[in-house]
Amino acid sequence: MPETRTVRTRGGESRVLESGRGPTLIALAGVGGLPQWSPFLEALSRTRRVLAPSLPGFPGGPEFRELDDYYDWVIAALDLVEALGVSDADVVASSVAAPLASDVAILAPSIVRRLAMIGPFGTYDADDPGADIWATGPMPDALPKLLCEQPANWQALWTMPAGAEPIEWGILATRAMEAAARYLFPLGDIGLTRRLHRLKQPTLILRGERDRVQTKGAIDRLARAIAGPVEQAEIASAGHAAEIDRPDEVAAVVHAFLADQER
Repeated sequence: MPETRTVRTRGGESRVLESGRGPTLIALAGVGGLPQWSPFLEALSRTRRVLAPSLPGFPGGPEFRELDDYYDWVIAALDLVEALGVSDADVVASSVAAPLASDVAILAPSIVRRLAMIGPFGTYDADDPGADIWATGPMPDALPKLLCEQPANWQALWTMPAGAEPIEWGILATRAMEAAARYLFPLGDIGLTRRLHRLKQPTLILRGERDRVQTKGAIDRLARAIAGPVEQAEIASAGHAAEIDRPDEVAAVVHAFLADQER
C-alpha cells in the first residue's frame, strides 16, 4: 500500500500518494481524479518511485473556487509539482490533467524530464468534436460507460473504502468534474497547440483504441504541434480512460518509453 502525506501550496493542502523505488514518476489523474491508489499506479510503482499528488478540486485536493481561468489552474499545478521537491522527474498525466502537465513541462523544463499523456485534452475542432464529458448522465452510470470499455474497473476504483462517509464520498467525483469544467468547459480548447512549440521534452501520447471522448484527429493535432520527439501508441480494447481499462498494458508502454529514452 502507498504512503500518504500532504504538501502545502498557496491554495491549501494536497494529498500525495507515494509508493515504489527507482526514478521518480509524477502521476496526475484524469477525469474524476484519484479516489484511492489504483492498479495503474501499482503497475508503475514496480520500477518507479511514483508520486500521485491531488490537483485542486480532485479527491485529496484543496478547494478551487479562487481559480478563475485556465492560467490559474496551470500555476496551481506548477505550485503542486514544485511542492513535491523533485527535479528532473518524469510525468504521466491522463485526460483532463494532460494539458496542465504539458504547460507545466513548458514552464518548468528543469522539473519535467519526459512526459507521457493518456487521451489528452487540449484541442478542439468543430468538424471533429469528440464527446462532451459534462453532458453525460450521472457519475455512477453513464460516465463510466463513456470513459471505459470496462466500466466495472471504474466502479472498483470508486468502491467506498471502510470508514468513509457515504455522503462525502458521493460528492468527490462530482466535485472533480466541476473542477475540470472550470478550466476546460465547454469545448476543451485552451490554446495549447499555440504553446507546444516550446514543449521540447520527449513525449509519449497514448490513446485507447475505442476512445469515444478524444478523437484520433485530436490526438494527432496535439502530437504534430509538439516540438520535441513524440511517440504515439494505441491501447487495444481500451476506452478514453485506458489506464483504468488496461492498467498493466498502459504501464508497460510507459515503462518501455522511459527505458528507451534512458539508453
